[in-house]
Amino acid sequence: EEVEEKPDPRRRRRNQDDPIANLRKWEPRTRLGAAVMAGKIVSYEAALASGLPIREVQIVDALIPTLEDQVISVNMVQRMTDSGRRPRFNVMACVGNRDGYVGLGMAKAKDASTAIRKAIVAAKLNLIPVQRGNGSWESSAGPGNTIPFKVNGRAASTRVTLMPAAKGKGLVIGETGKRVLELAGIEDVLSRTKGQTRTTINYAAATFNALKNINSTRVTNTQREKLYIHTGRKL
Repeated sequence: EEVEEKPDPRRRRRNQDDPIANLRKWEPRTRLGAAVMAGKIVSYEAALASGLPIREVQIVDALIPTLEDQVISVNMVQRMTDSGRRPRFNVMACVGNRDGYVGLGMAKAKDASTAIRKAIVAAKLNLIPVQRGNGSWESSAGPGNTIPFKVNGRAASTRVTLMPAAKGKGLVIGETGKRVLELAGIEDVLSRTKGQTRTTINYAAATFNALKNINSTRVTNTQREKLYIHTGRKL
């Protein structure tokens, strides 16, 4: 008798999370998605320059296929209802290409795998370009993989101050902040923290907000050349 093989559920779930497989089934629903599908926009930088909002995760997967993801925190929360306690999972995930782009996202779901998947999608849709430069007085002239100037980030009671560091110094920051900076492509940084740094979610969010604040700081062309500031990927 022939025994019918049952499909492996783990393999099926992994295929659902495969960005390449999702791109093959993708049907764009936005103007930007249609332009990416048609080949009119071939880089993430061009997508940002278009001014159109990025609302489909497939756009990010198509334009930056080298994104890596890491789960920062998984917390189980419970809500008391008439039928009893209902557990849910609260997940924070971080994505980045280790070369000038990083994103942070949070999501909730009834099971952990769904929450992780939703958090990664939220992080990809929250992707920001990172400005890197050589702002340390200890470094010799030339481009570097540190930040161009001192910047502050805040999330709830947690405050993170990032400062430029000389080449080879490494990431002098806590483990949570280090994971965010590594995915952003920053190799050298000094830091100072205040508040409840044991709160993993706030620590990661404060580090991410510090990187976001670099983009909102006004910099002249002269300062940009002096500090070797470069935004996004090093093409």
